[in-house]
Amino acid sequence: MTESTAPVIEAESLATLAGERVLHHDLSLTVRSGEVLAVVGGSGSGKSVLLRTLSLLQAPAAGRLTVLGQDAAQLGAAALRALRGRIGILFQQGALFTGLSVLDNVCLPLAEYTGLSVQNRRELAMLRLGLAGLPADAAGKFPGELSGGMIKRAALARALALDPELLFLDEPSAGLDPVTAAGLDELLKDLRELLGLTVVMVTHDLDSIARVSDRVAFLGRGGLLAVAPVAELAASQEPEIRAYFAASPRDFGEPACRPA
Repeated sequence: MTESTAPVIEAESLATLAGERVLHHDLSLTVRSGEVLAVVGGSGSGKSVLLRTLSLLQAPAAGRLTVLGQDAAQLGAAALRALRGRIGILFQQGALFTGLSVLDNVCLPLAEYTGLSVQNRRELAMLRLGLAGLPADAAGKFPGELSGGMIKRAALARALALDPELLFLDEPSAGLDPVTAAGLDELLKDLRELLGLTVVMVTHDLDSIARVSDRVAFLGRGGLLAVAPVAELAASQEPEIRAYFAASPRDFGEPACRPA
C-alpha cells in the first residue's frame, strides 16, 4: 500500500439521508492514500448511500467531508465538478448505456471533462479497455452482447477513463461466478499498484474482501461499528460483526490484536 501523510477522504460527524430517513449519524471515517477499504454491513445499513456521499454524488445532511484535500461544502459548482473528475465510480450493475457501444461508453467521460479530439478520445478509451482486461474487439460491441464479467470490466474501463486518483466500486462482484469474481479482484489489485489508486469498495463478498482489502469498515446501528483489517473484524466480539462473519466458513487468519 502506498503511504501518504494526507488522507484521501476525511469524513467527520457525517449524517446521511435516504429520502427523509436518517441512515447514518455522527459517522467519522478516514480513508488512507493507496489503500483498498471495503465497506460492509447488513441489509439496510446504508452502504450504497455512504458510497454516494463519499463520492460526492449526494451531499451529507450534516458533518464535514474532505475529499482529495478539499472541503466539499466549500466548493462552488465548477470546483465540485473538477473534483468529481478526479474520481472514478463503478456502479453495481455497470450502468452502461445500452444504446452505445462499449467504446462510446468509455468515451463519454472524456467528452464531458476533456477537450480532446474524437480521435484522441477513442485512442485513450482503447487504452483503458486494455487496462481493464478486455480484448480490442469488445470495443465495438454493445452491453447486451457482453457477459456479466465483461460488463463489469467495461464499466471499470469507463471509471478509469479520466485517470482518477480515487476509485469507488459498488458491489463489483455481484452476479459474477466465483472464478470471474476472483479474476476481477486480481485485476483490481494490479490496477491499484500500477495506477496508485485509492479504492473504496462496497461489497458483501467475503472472499473478495479477504483477497483485496487492507481494511474493512463495518456499518451498523446507524453508524460505523468498527474499522480494521478483516482478520481483526472476524475475531470481533461485537455481536453484529460476529454474526456477519460467522456466516462464512472462510478462515480470515490471525488478527493483529485478538480480543481478550
